[in-house]
Amino acid sequence: MTDFPIPTGPIDTPPRGFRPAQDNETALRAALTTAGVQLGTYDEQIITWLASWEWATVAPIAGWITRANTEETTR
Repeated sequence: MTDFPIPTGPIDTPPRGFRPAQDNETALRAALTTAGVQLGTYDEQIITWLASWEWATVAPIAGWITRANTEETTR
């Protein structure tokens, strides 16, 4: 798991802070792995591309995946 929080609820203000691309990629992969998402070659390329964006963009995406997975497992 990552050493920084992935949002688990609705986000009302942009997440703050800087995370290097490697940490962003770790957060995205953790969310996708936990959700059981199988990745193809193109998916891997998109993860790398998304990870290059700032944390304020990556955090909501990882949060959406995490929240969707949590909602699915509680049904």
